[in-house]
Amino acid sequence: MLTRIRGSRLIDPKLADGPSASREASDLWFRDETIANPPATPTKPDLDIDATGCVTMAGGIDLHTHIGGGKVTLARMLLQDQMPPWREARPEGASSPALSQFLPAAATTASRYLDMGYTTCLEPAMIPCNARSAHAEMADVRGIDTGGYCLLGNDDVLLQLIAENADQRIINAYVAWMVMATRCIAVKVVNPGGINAFKFNTRSFDVDTPHPKNGVTPGQIIRVLSRAVYEIGLAHPLHIHCSNLGVPGNIASTLATIEAADGYPIHLTHAQFHCYGTDGPYKFSSAASQLVDAMRKHSNVTIDVGQIQFGQTVTISADAMHQYQNIKHATPRKSVLVDIECEAGCGVVPFRYRRRQFVHSLQWAIGLELFLMVDDPSRVFLTTDHPNGGPFTAYPHLLALLADRSLRETALAEINSDAAASSSLKGIEREYTLDDIATMTRTAPANILGLSDRGTLAPGKIADVVVYRTQNNIENMFRIPEMVFKAGKLIRQKGGNVNSIRSIDRTLAADLQNTTIEFESNQIADFRSRYAKNGTFALDRLWINENEMEEVLGSRLQSAGLRSTSEGASA
Repeated sequence: MLTRIRGSRLIDPKLADGPSASREASDLWFRDETIANPPATPTKPDLDIDATGCVTMAGGIDLHTHIGGGKVTLARMLLQDQMPPWREARPEGASSPALSQFLPAAATTASRYLDMGYTTCLEPAMIPCNARSAHAEMADVRGIDTGGYCLLGNDDVLLQLIAENADQRIINAYVAWMVMATRCIAVKVVNPGGINAFKFNTRSFDVDTPHPKNGVTPGQIIRVLSRAVYEIGLAHPLHIHCSNLGVPGNIASTLATIEAADGYPIHLTHAQFHCYGTDGPYKFSSAASQLVDAMRKHSNVTIDVGQIQFGQTVTISADAMHQYQNIKHATPRKSVLVDIECEAGCGVVPFRYRRRQFVHSLQWAIGLELFLMVDDPSRVFLTTDHPNGGPFTAYPHLLALLADRSLRETALAEINSDAAASSSLKGIEREYTLDDIATMTRTAPANILGLSDRGTLAPGKIADVVVYRTQNNIENMFRIPEMVFKAGKLIRQKGGNVNSIRSIDRTLAADLQNTTIEFESNQIADFRSRYAKNGTFALDRLWINENEMEEVLGSRLQSAGLRSTSEGASA
């Protein structure tokens, strides 16, 4: 099947020098699932699409969105009264619960992502003992390639190894084994050591605080894990949910986290929630400029923002310590805290962000400050930490705010006046270009995740292709594409379903079997023994084999996420 998209501007910073806005319209060819060079001789395509007046981009990639696993299920169970009931006999006029704005079912999640032109989404917090459930749920996000980040750093086995000052080689083997067993693409740590310390009645935990039982500090965990992730060859740096989420003055913890990494690559997730000072009459202020300054000094650091959106949502996090503190803010007044197999925790707290509330308004402004103050769009990524800051469906609106200063200033005038006055947002003139948007949502996520087959329109890459009708209204432009192709097949057109492509859904996972990591029999035996003493089932039960992945869980494995051997060490 030979396809040509004719007459659109190709927005891909990798394709040519100079801004895309200055480039003339051209054609994009793909054969079957792969983008191809234009034919050397005149050739009639099987499908010829006139895209005059449009722009074409690679499929979007969301590197942090909570779309699978036990925490999402718990949230749906807790909030049945906030959504149409999960039963056939619904009240008259009620819609399906799958259509919840902030917590949609898996199939609806896929539809909404495809409607915006996203074709790859990563679940950022997969507890090893829950990996099967998470993969099975994400397999129902049909038409979207998915993957997960293995959650470590609060599990007793790793904490014991660090406390015993185990050789880094042993730590590396443990981390690599867990990543492969759970079929993950990266490693994440949430409130390093703090979730485990919470179970010992600790209620605050900073980067240099010793664990009440084993004496390990978050700084040690960050240092050991970031090194392990780098040395075993994962492309994505250690994905860090810092200490003291949401606490005024937590910028100190965030900066200490950067120092603790000792120069190894790290990614700070939902950075807006970790970017607060204590200035002003409310003792709550923006520290965005401090984080941006630190990023200029430390080239090993990238962030995603976790931009909030006003309205009702639900916060779901492994960070049981801080979800416990947030219970008093729950709207409606109910919550769930769960201890999960001693590997981590889970807290579900419904929440409503209010436009006229000072703290919520300033959180909104801080997120936009980070987007606009980080000069390099390849180091800051578009997220709402769905659903924690708000639904991912807010992305078109966020892109409009970043690309249109006048729209941003209008929105700024509508929030709490004290928050608006204390924010530096009004003085920022920068406006995102289409190249900036393509970098932040396509090429940069592909690069940082080691997804070498996507994120660009270059020949030889997978034909995940999105065509947008050029409009002055950026939000409308990015809300519903003209066409979405997944692996070369047209599956969405102006928000309508065209083809089902169930057969090509993929789970992107790091295959470390052929790397330099060596698993010695005595190491694995030690891991089994430690896990048996702290868990409720055998370590080997964590392992998901390839046949199970496809025949039981419903998704095909695709090897991805490894760092290029040509990349040098940054430490």
